[in-house]
Amino acid sequence: MKLLMLGGTEFVGRAISEDALARGWEVTVFHRGRHAPPPGTASLHGDRTAPGGLDALAEGEWDLVVDTWSGAPTAVRDSARLLRGRVDRYVYVSSRSVYSYPAPPGLPEDAAIVEGSPDAPATAYAEDKRGGELAALDAFGDRALLVRAGLILGRYENIGRLPWWLNRMAEGGPVLAPGPRDMPIQYIDVADLARWTLDAAEAGLDGAYNLVSPLGHATMGSFLEACAAVTGGTAELRWTDPQRILDAGVQPWTELPVWLPPGEDHDYMHGGDVSKAVAAGLTCRPVEDTVADTWAWLQSLGGAVPQRPDRPKPGLDREREASLLA
Repeated sequence: MKLLMLGGTEFVGRAISEDALARGWEVTVFHRGRHAPPPGTASLHGDRTAPGGLDALAEGEWDLVVDTWSGAPTAVRDSARLLRGRVDRYVYVSSRSVYSYPAPPGLPEDAAIVEGSPDAPATAYAEDKRGGELAALDAFGDRALLVRAGLILGRYENIGRLPWWLNRMAEGGPVLAPGPRDMPIQYIDVADLARWTLDAAEAGLDGAYNLVSPLGHATMGSFLEACAAVTGGTAELRWTDPQRILDAGVQPWTELPVWLPPGEDHDYMHGGDVSKAVAAGLTCRPVEDTVADTWAWLQSLGGAVPQRPDRPKPGLDREREASLLA
């Protein structure tokens, strides 16, 4: 198989590129040159937002293209139109954020979605992702696979959610643990996402698939306990009532990454139906393995955690945490 990876130097793109290489595939990475792609890949340079930025893709044929773009849908539109006669299948890594909010738990792929346009500039994350989906479908039709990922964690994460928890646990001492302890969470390990995506593309699947762990796979308790254990076991989890946290003005998801209190937000993010993907072969490694793999990667970086410049740095400062714990 010949894979063209549009953006394969960081997080999801890098994991997909490495999985393809492990299969013995021929991998070409199209990127801006800011970060080195995985060893063993061919490299093409270009900026999808600049005039002539796709010139490096004017020639060449591939079996599969995987696109993780999350900005203006026009970038997906232009890439898909340019490649549709020279690529067999187009995979667009989208998001479960395309579903209209609020939504009940158990949201399937045919639920209501936001409006979007392949011809739109960058507006908002959900609308941009929907526009990207439409751009892929317009150019490739039933040769397009839409991977609607939920929360993505694991090695190479450059958003900072799991890395923040790991570094906080490594400091030890009392740690604010947002409850309820048994509250379910849904996420997808980036390595599981990469494996399923390439398996699905190779099998010729098309259309939309929710891609996140099944309900019951993990809870806030199992997630944070795994973080505490892998970093040395010196952290003391202090489970705290959600309302007390909210009353203190702490922001869920950003100041306490991954966590959302019980209610509509939690049901929307952590209540998706993934039966279609499971039937198509999705398996998810234990939360302990995701946490351990991410911690090993962080240690290999010597403390330098990658952070996307277009995303806010997550985490609760120690002074506010101490105040709540007191």
